[in-house]
Amino acid sequence: MTLDEQAGTVVENQDGIAVLRGSGLTRGWNGIRYKTGLSGKNTTAKQLSMNVATIPPGGVAFAHVHVDFEVMLYILEGAVRHEYGPSLELHVDNVAGDFIFIEPGVPHEVCNLSSTEPVVAVVARSDASEWEHIVDYPSRRRPDPTSARA
Repeated sequence: MTLDEQAGTVVENQDGIAVLRGSGLTRGWNGIRYKTGLSGKNTTAKQLSMNVATIPPGGVAFAHVHVDFEVMLYILEGAVRHEYGPSLELHVDNVAGDFIFIEPGVPHEVCNLSSTEPVVAVVARSDASEWEHIVDYPSRRRPDPTSARA
């Protein structure tokens, strides 16, 4: 067994199979809450990670880029818009049951289209580190960090 110290969850590793049972919400990043999933931190994975993301009603995952890794999403609940392109000028809307593929290097911002329901999605990345290769991208929605200073 392997303990994911950040999440306090136990991953069962036995003879090449790793199992994480009943993960809870354990990490917040960029307007999204994540359930602890499987990654290189708690398995022997070298090129893959997976977890479940929740965007709250009206929430936005501010613009970012996945550097040198691919992402696939499966929308379990809700309705979401991906704004993408160099100026975030393009968009695609998705609902529960849709699959989404995002190529490496595509700037995108993710918006929950509902003011009352969350978006819940399974997220798979071709990067076992999960978070280390994501960089912020300019967005008109991103709060100005200097406005919080008094």
